[in-house]
Parts: sequence; C-alpha cells; structure tokens
Amino acid sequence: MRRMSPDVPLLNDYKQDFFLKRFPQTVLGGPRFKLGYCAPPYIYVNQTVLFLMPWVWGGLGTLLYQLGILEDYYTAALSGGLMLFAAIIIQFTSLYARNKSVTVERMLTTDILAEEDEHDFTSCAGTETIKFLIPGKKYIANTVLHSFLAGLMCGLGTWYLLPNRISLLYGSTGGTVLLFVFGWMTLCIGEYSLIVNTAAETATFQTQDTYEITPLMRPLYIFLFVSVDLAHRFLVNIPALEQVNQILHILFIFLPFLWALGTLPPPDSLFLWAMEQVLEFGLGGSSMSTHLRLLIMFIISAGTAVTSYFIPSTVGVVLFMTGLGFLLSLNLSDMCLVFKHSVTRHGVGTKSKALPSGSEKQFTWKECLFYIIVLVLALIETSLLHHFAGFSQISKNSPQAIIGYVLMILLIILWILREIQSVCIFGIFRNPFYPKDVQTVTLFLEKQTRLVKIGVVRRILLNLVSPFAMIAFLSLDSSLQGLHSVSVSIGFTRAFRMVGIMRDRLIQFMSKLQFAVTVLLASWTEKKRRKSTTTLCILNIVFSPFVLVFIIFSALLSSPLLPLFTLPLFLVGFPRPVQIWPGAVGTAACVCADTVYYDQMVPGLTTALQAAMAAGSLGLLLPGSHYLGRFQDRLIWIMILECGYTYCCINIKGLELQETSCHTAEAQRVDEVFQSAFEQEYSRVCSINEHFGNVLTPYTVLPVKLYSDARNVLSGIIDSHDNLKEFKGDLIKVLVWILLQYCSRRPHVQEVVHKTENKGQASLIILPALNTSPQTQSPEDSDSLNSEILDDWSDDNVFGDEPTIRKGKEEKDQLKVVPGVNFPIPGSVESQGVSEHSGGTVPENNLYKSVILGYPVIDKGKQKDMAYIPLVEFSCSHSHLLRLPEEWTSSCLPNSKMREMSSLFPEEWYQFVLRQLECFHSEENASSVLEEIAKDRVLKDLYVHAVMTCYFSLFGVDNMVPSPGHILRVYSGVLPWSLALDWLTEKPELFQLALKAFRYTLKLMIDKASLGPIEDFKELTNCLEEYETDWYIGLVSDEKWKEAILQEKPYLFSLGYDPNMGVYTGRVLTLQELLIQVGKLNAEAVKGQWANLSWELLYATNDDEERYSIQAHPLLLRNLTVQAADPPLGYPIYSSKPLHIHLY
Repeated sequence: MRRMSPDVPLLNDYKQDFFLKRFPQTVLGGPRFKLGYCAPPYIYVNQTVLFLMPWVWGGLGTLLYQLGILEDYYTAALSGGLMLFAAIIIQFTSLYARNKSVTVERMLTTDILAEEDEHDFTSCAGTETIKFLIPGKKYIANTVLHSFLAGLMCGLGTWYLLPNRISLLYGSTGGTVLLFVFGWMTLCIGEYSLIVNTAAETATFQTQDTYEITPLMRPLYIFLFVSVDLAHRFLVNIPALEQVNQILHILFIFLPFLWALGTLPPPDSLFLWAMEQVLEFGLGGSSMSTHLRLLIMFIISAGTAVTSYFIPSTVGVVLFMTGLGFLLSLNLSDMCLVFKHSVTRHGVGTKSKALPSGSEKQFTWKECLFYIIVLVLALIETSLLHHFAGFSQISKNSPQAIIGYVLMILLIILWILREIQSVCIFGIFRNPFYPKDVQTVTLFLEKQTRLVKIGVVRRILLNLVSPFAMIAFLSLDSSLQGLHSVSVSIGFTRAFRMVGIMRDRLIQFMSKLQFAVTVLLASWTEKKRRKSTTTLCILNIVFSPFVLVFIIFSALLSSPLLPLFTLPLFLVGFPRPVQIWPGAVGTAACVCADTVYYDQMVPGLTTALQAAMAAGSLGLLLPGSHYLGRFQDRLIWIMILECGYTYCCINIKGLELQETSCHTAEAQRVDEVFQSAFEQEYSRVCSINEHFGNVLTPYTVLPVKLYSDARNVLSGIIDSHDNLKEFKGDLIKVLVWILLQYCSRRPHVQEVVHKTENKGQASLIILPALNTSPQTQSPEDSDSLNSEILDDWSDDNVFGDEPTIRKGKEEKDQLKVVPGVNFPIPGSVESQGVSEHSGGTVPENNLYKSVILGYPVIDKGKQKDMAYIPLVEFSCSHSHLLRLPEEWTSSCLPNSKMREMSSLFPEEWYQFVLRQLECFHSEENASSVLEEIAKDRVLKDLYVHAVMTCYFSLFGVDNMVPSPGHILRVYSGVLPWSLALDWLTEKPELFQLALKAFRYTLKLMIDKASLGPIEDFKELTNCLEEYETDWYIGLVSDEKWKEAILQEKPYLFSLGYDPNMGVYTGRVLTLQELLIQVGKLNAEAVKGQWANLSWELLYATNDDEERYSIQAHPLLLRNLTVQAADPPLGYPIYSSKPLHIHLY
C-alpha cells in the first residue's frame, strides 16, 4: 500500500456522485429525487404523493377534530385506519408488479454499477415504475407487520401532533405551528421508510439486513416519543413527566437530522446496548462476551432484583442479595462446563472431548473450596452486621461512615499498587520501580521480584479485603430498614450505581478528549494534507465549545466519537455494545499460512496475561479495553470482553505479518514507543514518556514461549564446491541412517521382537542381484522405463507379443511379477522339469509353482540376459526384523550402474549405525544379536540396493557435483528425471524418507560450514538424532510445518530463494521463552476509528484500498486499527474464541 499523495480526494469522483445521491435519500427516508440519469417527471410526482400520503390522512383527521366533529381518539383511529388501508394497497401493488415482471436478458455494459442504477420507465403505473418506487418486502410476514405498524404509527402520530395538545404543552401559537408542520415531516419520513422504500441508514450495525430490521428503525423512535406522551396523558400530576414530554416534542422535529447523522442506533444495536447499560449500571453486572450470555445474565439479574422486592424480612433481603450477588459475579458458565466435563469423563470412564477454548484451566477442589468459604463468610458478616445495626442504639451513620473512609483509603492503596506495576504512571512519567533496560526473560524475572511481591499484596487486598469491606458498608445502610421499595431492590442490586456511572462516564470523557486532541495534532502534523486540514483545525479551535458539547454528549451516551474520514470533523456515533461488531467473537478471520504462529502463541500468552492482570500490570481492567502486543513481526491485539470476580474474558487477534508500507510505518512507531519505555536507560528518576500523545501507552512485558524467526543468507555455504562435494557422501550416510531407523521402529518390529528369540529357522528372501543383468520390472514400475529397458531385450520373442511390462493399467492391481525370478513358460521344457522334483527335495524355484500359472509370459530370449536370483536365507534369525519392505527391493537400474554405485556404500557407517539400534533394548544379549545382524551379507545387500537407488533418484543421470539450484529443487520435492524416478515416486513412504534424508543432509552441510566438521561417527549420529527429535526440516508451505509448530518442535528450518537479491536463504524458527511488549490503546480512539470504518464502508461504500482513512499515521495507528476490525471490514489473520482468564 503506497502512501497517499496530497492530491488524492477523500472520495473518488464516482463515490462522490454516489454519496450525493444517497445522502438526500437518507435524510428524506427513502425518496430518490436525485438520480444519475434523466427520469420522467411522474417519477418525482409519484414519490412526492407517496411521501405526503400520511400527512393527508392525518390532516383529514386533525381537521375533523379541530371542527369538533370527532374526539381525539376517534381522530387517531380514523387516520390510522386510512393509513393501514393505503399501506396494504401499496404493498400488494408492489407484490403484483414483481410477480408480473418478466426477466429480460440484457447486454452487459462496461459499467455494472451504472447498469444497476438505470431503469426503463414506460408509463406512470408501469411495472418498472412500481418496482422502482416500491421495492417491496422479502417476507410476507413483514408485509403484514409493516403495514399494521404504518397504520398504528399514523394514528398515534396524529394524536401526538394535535394542535390543541401542543398548545396545552407550550401555550404558543407560533411554536404550535412549527411543531405541527415539522412534526408531520418527521412522521412522513418514518412512514415512507417503513412502507414504501427504505433508505440506507448512516447508522448501520449489521453488514446485511437479513430480516429487514432497518425499516423498523425510524418508527421505533417515533413510538418511543409517542409513548412518553401517552404516559403523560394517562398519568397526570407528574411534573417531571410533563417536562420530559415538552422536551421530547421539541426533539421530535430534529429526529430526521439525528437519523441522517447516524446518532441514533438501529434496533438491534439499541437493544444490546440498552441491556449492557442496564445490566452494568442498574443491576451491577458486566458486559458479556457473547450476546446469549448477555441476555441470560440480564434476565437473571433482573429476576434477582424483582425477587428481592417480595422478600418480607430485611435480613432475608440482605442475605439473598449478598449470596446472589457473589454467585453472579463468578464465571458460572465456565464452572458448569468444567464440572460437566469432569462428570462425563469419570462417568464414562473414557477420555472425553477436550474442553472448549478458554476452559482449559480446570477448576480444582481448592478453588471451589475458596469460593465456598468466601460466600459463607460474606453471609455471616452480612447477617451479623445487619442484625447488630438493626438493634443497636448507636447512630447508624457513624459505623458506616468509618467503613466508608476505610474503603476510600483501601481504594487509594489499590490504585497506587496498580500504578507501580506498569512502566508508566498516568501514561506520562516512567515508573522508577519498574525494571530498567529489560531485554531478556531471565533478567526481567530477576528484576521483577519486588513487583511480584507487591502484586501478591494487591491481589489479597482486592480479592479478600475489599469485598468484605464493601459488604460491611452496604449492610449498615439505613435504607435496608425500609422494605418493599423499588429503589432499595434496584439500588442494593447495583451498589454504588451512581458512583459507577460517574466514574465510567468520566473515564470515557477523558479518553474522548484525548482522542480528539490527538486527531487534531495528527491532522496538523501531516504535511501532505496540511493545506486541506488547516481550515478544519482552525474551525475546531474557534468552535471548541461546540466540539466539547459533542464530546460530552458522546460520553453520556457511551457512544463513539466519530472522526469523519479520521479528520477533525467530529460526529456523535450511534451507541453500540462493547464488542462494537455484531458477529460472535472469534468466528471470523482471514486465515492464512501465518495464522499458525498466533495459534501456537495464544496458550502461553493467555498464561502470561493471567499473571500480569492479577498483579495489575495492565492497569484498570474494564470491558472494552484494548491492548497491543509486539514481538518481532507479530502484532497481537487483545480486547477485554467481560470482567467479574477473579476472572475476565478476552479476545486475542493476530494481525498480518506481510510488510506493506503502511503496516511497516506504524509497526516501526510501535517499536519506537516500546523501545523508549523498556530498552532505554534514563538518567533521571522520573522521566517523561516521549510518546505521550500516541494512542498507545506502554504498560509491561510478558514472558511467553513462542518462536523467534531468524533468516540468514546462505551465500558461501550452499554454493561452495567443497561443501557440495561432501554433500553427496553425507547423503548416502544419512540415507543409511534414515532407513535403518525406520525399519527398526516399525510397529511390527516391536511386536515380534520377543517372538523370534526361540525360532531357529532362517528367513527366505529374494536377493536383488548386484553382479548380474538387470531384473524384470513389475507392472507398476514399467510404464516410464520402457524406453530404457527395450534396448536390452533380445529379438527372439517366442510368442511375438509385446513384453509384459507394456501391459495396461487394468492389470496393475491384479498382477505382481516377482522381480528377478525366471518363470518357465507353461508347457515348455522348464515347466515340465519342475514336476520331476516332486518326489525329492523341493528346489527353491518350486516355491512359486502354485502361483506361476496365470502370470504373463516372460520373453524367453531375455532369460539369457536376466539374472537368475535364487531364494536365499538370512544368516541371522533376527535379520528379518530389519528387512526392508518387499516393494522397496525391486530393481530398476542396469547392473552396471548398480555395480558402479555400490562401491560408494559406506559399510563401516552401516555397521556402526546397526550396532547402535535400540530395537533390542529388552534383550539381555542385544549386543550379540546386533553383531550377528551386522554380519548378515544378505541384509546388507538389500540396504545397498535401496540406498543407492534412492541416491541415484535424487541426483538423476548426471553424477556430477550438484548445483545450488538442484539442491533447492530437490529440497522442494522436485526430483530430476532418471531411470529410478518413477520407481521412487510410486513408493510414497520411501520417497518421503529419501526427501527427509536429503533435507537432513542439507542441514548437516550448513551446520558443518557454520560450526565445524564432524569428528566421528558418534557425533554424526548425535547430530542426526537431534534433527529427528528436535527439528522439523522442510518447507514453510508444508502441512507438516504447521503441525510441527502446533506440536512445539524446538526448531524448524526451511530453505528458500530470494529472487530480488538473487541469494539462497535459510529460515530458522526457535522455540524459546521471550518477552512480548504490551501497551494499552486509547479505547475511544479504537471505537472512533472503527465507527468511521463502519460508516465509510457500509454507508459511503468507500472501499478504495488507497483511501485516506486507512493510510499509516504514527499517532493514530490508523492502518493497524483498521486491520484489527472484525471481517469483512477488517482483516485479522487470527481471532480467538472468548478466553476466560482466572485472576487469583
């Protein structure tokens, strides 16, 4: 992504035209008076008639009421009935037009978007006209429901805007006229969006309106305003309600502007936000990690408050609310899952499924006992104090006041202990108690010893002392003496609710104010757009009181402060839940090859976060807080979703690792912020944070077990002639080691190793010839080798047929020619001679008598050149335990080639490796058994044949020193052509072993060049064993690479090539405990930029990859914030399920 030039507009020309057409439609509720093409006049006339229709019916009813013909409620019924009838006609007209229309194939134009906008209008009431004016509903149920709501809204709206009613509220004729006219404009806008055509809303929460919720948005707010007026009508003599009704009548005429600016939330967002606010500040709960948990917790908490209202005893109320309050503050769902998992596991007696993510840490009996003890002590304390306060003659206020002062002192101590745990105090001054110049885990843990002790003290005060102090304060409250009070039920359910609201809104106000100042500074300091943003900055300074009002209003609503296009043009975004996005947490991510690194990191990171959060190193834990972690090229985005007693729930996202210019620019600034805080020495005791204006404030470092990524240039190693020459010899040794290890560790070897101790008979096997002619090929091996083998065939074919190796694919699964054995032709002298031995000793060839009939005919002339390989016996009775699979013993190379290569076989190394095998570790005479096997020439010849054939396959026809390019191709699994290529590739298991040996040899070559030569066989064996156990050597694109990372192999190696630099590279991943630097982001900055992202993409459809709002900025971290948004608007490559962290 390139940096944007100053001439690039915020919206391109097409998007500007699109926005200028869409926004007037949004303001008016759906009428499209600005089109991108010329439309007949009746299109505009029809829309105007449909828009003013509710006013006509309402005006008719109002006139009859003003003339004294009808009462007000009859007027409302008449207007509502007429509107219902009109709405039904409108909807069925649309349905008729859609059913009547015929799909016509059109020639696609070059501009698809323009094609979709254009309509061919034929008449005033034509099908195309009706479809354009009234798109209709997707569901019949919505057709009926929306029509009914349209009639109801028109009737109640008429009642709401009766002139006499407005005059009674204000007593002003001019005000009545204004409210009546503009009030009906508001009603017409709401009716049009509900029943005719729904406009695109600037306040968009869902990416797709599947259930047609958007048309209900504007009627919902109209009904809310009308409901207050109805309450005022029927609940008289309530001055506060009358004042509210007067204010709402004035606000009613401004609803179109609030809808157009996107300040009022859509119904789904309003519902979730309202539940969160009531649960948190009215019922004492917390924001929940999922919408289902939120709904369940809201119902339970509300039920608790209602139940307490009907408890007749004050002691009963106190005990009930204390016990339920404690239980609801725990992570009950997680505890139930763990309990259910334990019961299932012990009941079934088998290994059950693993717990879902976030529940890996099981609750032990000690933790359950801790919660039970705390609950019992809380109940005892509550009952005793309440009983004592109820019967004591001492003033009730004095004990409570003393405990109140104790609470204040306790909270101040907790605040101080929390600030000491992080690297910066207030985000401004560097903490003198925090370890300085921390770069290694060992050094950090040594210097953090004092902070750990302070964290333990804070944890005790927070989890044990503070709850009991608060219970004591509440138990002594005088309001508990009065029963059957709604205020007591709700108030005690949410203790300190006003303090909680004030604290929350004050924190939001300070964060929003800091964010606004940061946006101003960012716009002013950005040189490329200083000319265009100077005016905005000056206007913000001049109208700073109004900007401050916007910030206060946004804080009161707990809604985002939306900087339009991330410029200092502030709007109040619509309130939304803490999660910001509508989807379930962790269900969407742009998964790629790099996702596995975050997947491996998260369990260790969760453990480190647990310790840091419990100690207070991450500051005040509030739902909606955001943290950013940094390690090498990895960026970790952490969001707190839910908090409770001794637990919190988080979501962890991983950002992309690819280095774009914007990503790199902001990542460098993140590195600078962390380096100045954690790695820089300061001469003064309390130094100033150099990056105070940034939205990121450094907090702490976390020791996490993860992979460090090192990339090296292999120039001088992989292209060295001496190294490549040694490579060939080492490859044979590694092949020998790999095959012997494979054969000794096969499952059947371990099963039968004890069964062969008392068996003396020798095993029979067909030995491939090393000193004779080439052998006949099996059908699987023949197709690709015909051109080479046909030259060795003689011309005296007995039957004149094609040799059997040219058989079709249909015989491959049925016929398996035994290699190296000459079968006699049925009816020939050889076949007759077989029966001559029936009365005597059975020769070796008679073993195949029962299976020879039915096999293809073998060229008799070729028998002169083929080796007759008899059945031979292993000289050791245990040798068959190390024998190679039979299909690996077939031959595919000419005898001369095999004889030439067999001289390269390292027999001493073979003997050494064989004697080091551990497959006979349970035998008392294991060494003697291995010694006997090592002397078995038949077994050795089998290994010579397999090893040298693999060796030949890896290097091809050319036996010269391999080139670096050849090394890279074979390492990647691309083998050169040779006689043995098909032979090897048709044996997948052997092919993988040969490829593994090749890769091990390359790693061995690099290690020898870097660390020095191998001294002896023992050192070489140790090196190969280390590769086998601690390394994965392969390609980054391999699936096994991901598996090795998830299995946490200590080391991973991959060979690559950089075409830009023209060099070969080696990549090494090393698993070790390293430090992740973590900082806290300004939560309001994140919410504001995400709100702008939602508006810009979902409403303005500004999806330009080079748009201004996505460009890198070191203060705002715009690009990283956009990446961290949930798909489809953002593109994190990893997103975890909600993870529950226990804070004790």
